[in-house]
Amino acid sequence: MLRLVAGGSIKFKTQQFTSIWASIKMKENNNIFVDDLNEEEEKRQIPNPCRTFLEAFERYPEIMENIDRVGFTKPTPIQSQAWPVLLSGEDLIAIAQTGTGKTLAYLLPGFIHMDGQPVPRAERDGPGMLVLTPTRELALQIEAECNKYRYKGYKSICIYGGGDRRGQINLVKDGVDIVIATPGRLNDLQMNELINLRSITYLVLDEADRMLDMGFEPQIMKILLDIRPDRQTVMTSATWPTGVRRLAKSYLKNPMMVYVGTLDLAAVNTVQQTVLIVREEEKKSYLFDFIRNMQPEEKVIIFVVVAVHHFDDLSSDMCLQGLAVQSLHGDREQCDREEALKDFKNGRVRILVATDLASRGLDVHDVTHVFNFDFPRNIEEYVHRVGRTGRAGRSGAAVTLVTRENWRMAPELIPIMERAGQDIPEELLLMAERYQKHKKEKEMSNPRGGQGRGGGRRSGGTDRGQNWGF
Repeated sequence: MLRLVAGGSIKFKTQQFTSIWASIKMKENNNIFVDDLNEEEEKRQIPNPCRTFLEAFERYPEIMENIDRVGFTKPTPIQSQAWPVLLSGEDLIAIAQTGTGKTLAYLLPGFIHMDGQPVPRAERDGPGMLVLTPTRELALQIEAECNKYRYKGYKSICIYGGGDRRGQINLVKDGVDIVIATPGRLNDLQMNELINLRSITYLVLDEADRMLDMGFEPQIMKILLDIRPDRQTVMTSATWPTGVRRLAKSYLKNPMMVYVGTLDLAAVNTVQQTVLIVREEEKKSYLFDFIRNMQPEEKVIIFVVVAVHHFDDLSSDMCLQGLAVQSLHGDREQCDREEALKDFKNGRVRILVATDLASRGLDVHDVTHVFNFDFPRNIEEYVHRVGRTGRAGRSGAAVTLVTRENWRMAPELIPIMERAGQDIPEELLLMAERYQKHKKEKEMSNPRGGQGRGGGRRSGGTDRGQNWGF
C-alpha cells in the first residue's frame, strides 16, 4: 500500500490495511484500495464500503428519492468507499479513471455536510460549498448534476471565464449555497471582493491534475488561502503526479486516499483500444473510411491537435461530404461551444471534432467511439481521451492513428495498453524499440544533457522519426 511521506515521495508498507476484513472487502468490491495518510498519529480504522445506496443514505430519504428517480442500481467502486469516508467528516483524495462516478461521490456528502453545519443557512454570509474545476464545460456539467440531485432547496451557480461576468456577479449577490467555478474567474471575483469565500466549509478540487496542467496553481493558492482552515476538503484526480501530491500535502488535513485498481496511469478497461501505424498523408483516408462504416446508432469524438484553420478544414471536408458535424475548440465563442455540445448530446449530430478541450470532463454517456486523428501531446491526454467513451458501465472503442512523428510516445503508450489488456501491434513495439535505441544513442553522444536528454519532448525537436531506417 502506498504511503505519502515528506517531500511528496512514496514508499510501501507491508500491511495493506489496518483491518484484514476491510482489505478483503475492498478486493471484493472492484479492487478498491484505501489508505490513511495521517503520519502524525495512530492510524484510523478504515470505514467499511457501502455496498448499497441505502447503507450510505438511509437517514436521508430526500437523497434516496433522487437516486431512485434516476434509476441507479448500486454505487460505483469509488462512490462505495468515498461516501463513508466523507460522511465521517474526513478529508479525502479520490483517484479514479474518468467516467467512474467521482462527481456524485463528493456532491451527495457535500449536501449532507452543509445541512449539518451549526450556523443556520439564513445566517451564513456566503456559500457553504465550493467546487473548483478546470474547464467551463466541466463546471457546467457539474452544475447540471447538482441540479439533478437538488437537496433542501440549495441554490447552486456556475462561475467561469468566457461567461457573462456581470450576470455571474449578480447571481452571487442574490445569495447562493453552492459555487461551481473555474479558478481564473473565481480568483478575479475574489480579488475584487465580489464574493465571500470565508463561509466555505466544504471544498472540492475536482480534476486537480488537469488544473495544475493548465497553469491554475497560482490562482488556486490565492483562493485556498481565503477559505477557512477548518473546512472539509475533497481532491479528485485521474492521476497522481508530483504536483497533485504537493497540493494535497499543503491543503488537506490528514486525508484518507481512495483509489481503484492502481495509481499508475491507466485507461479504462471497458474500451477496446486500436492503434494504426499510418503515414501523415493517409490519415484523412483512414478517418473517412471509419465514418463510412459507422452504424446509425454510433457516436464519435474525433480528437485533433492542429492549428484552428486546419481544424476548420477537416470539419469543412466532412460537411462537403454531407456529414452533420459539430466542432469544439478554444477559439469558438462560449455560446457556440455550448450549442455544439448540446447538438452532440441530443443526437442532432453524431460527430464531434474537438481539441483536448473535450478530453476531460465531457460526459456524454452514449459516445461509442473515440477517434484520435492526431496523437495528443502527452500520454495523460491519451488516457483522458479514451475515457470519453466506455462510460457508466458501457463499452466503447478508441481508434488511434500513430505516425512516425509520434514515435517518442510509443514507449509510453505500450504500458497503457498492456494494463488494459489490449493487443499491442507489432509495428508499435518496433517503433518503441527504435525510439529507445535512438534516445540512448543521443544520450551517449551528449552525456552532459541538453537536447540529448529528452530535448524536444514537448515539440518533437529532432526526435521526429528521421532515423527510422525506412
